[in-house]
Amino acid sequence: MQKIALITDSTCGLPKEYVDKYNVHILRLKIIYKDREYIDGLDITPEEVYARLDEELPTTSMPSVQEANDLFGKLIEENYTHAVVLCVSSGLSGTINSFRLAAENYQDQIKSFVFDTKVLSMAVGLSVIEVGKAIEAGKSFEEICEEIPKLRARTQMYFTVDTLEYLIKGGRIGKVSGGIGEFLNLKPIITMDEDGKYTTYTKVRGTKQALNKLIALGKDILDTSKGKVVIMTGTMLKEAEMLKEAFESHGNTTFLYVGTITPVVGIHSGPRLLALAVMKD
Repeated sequence: MQKIALITDSTCGLPKEYVDKYNVHILRLKIIYKDREYIDGLDITPEEVYARLDEELPTTSMPSVQEANDLFGKLIEENYTHAVVLCVSSGLSGTINSFRLAAENYQDQIKSFVFDTKVLSMAVGLSVIEVGKAIEAGKSFEEICEEIPKLRARTQMYFTVDTLEYLIKGGRIGKVSGGIGEFLNLKPIITMDEDGKYTTYTKVRGTKQALNKLIALGKDILDTSKGKVVIMTGTMLKEAEMLKEAFESHGNTTFLYVGTITPVVGIHSGPRLLALAVMKD
């Protein structure tokens, strides 16, 4: 009989209720200051990170191969026969490599499927929840692995940032286009390309227009299909509430969650990020 483990990384920002419900195993990234190291989502809050950004911009590090090995060893001790791993995009982090190496190291003891979601935050979480449901329903490892790419294909993600400063510092956006955008008060609507890297979908002038564009993009999807909606932010709480109001009244919204990005995500994007992900049912 198959016993399937469900694994993700901390950037997913999966709410505790789903971590507990589906027994999700999480490898956590680290936040590194000059004087101390913290574990993403455990011993430092997003608010604490954001409050210190003017003083120091910390670096981040992915889980080590040893940490991934330790997790796989623990799963084997707990008699898991299979593992499904859903990671933050390889275009943004090398986290998936630690999982891949550990899966290879233990391939004779546990059969693994390590999937590059090519998205981040709760856009990954939507797939994690669906896989959790499938495991709970007794679907086989083979059935689940076949379904995961379809889940990703039904998921679209868009986000905007109030300042390009943090994406520029992190080398995730061109400095020239970033500087021009800041000067003209242009707000990018960013999505993910085929390689799981950030790409500009369009640009609008000002935060209000960025919010309206996110609403329009989400409604374009929901007007053609029922779907699940997640909204994530750092400190743009008012705007996140406005997004929520726009989608909770839509007749095709079957699930709606509003949450806070984890500290690691906030370090690279800046706290004033507003993200929308929709997964078609």
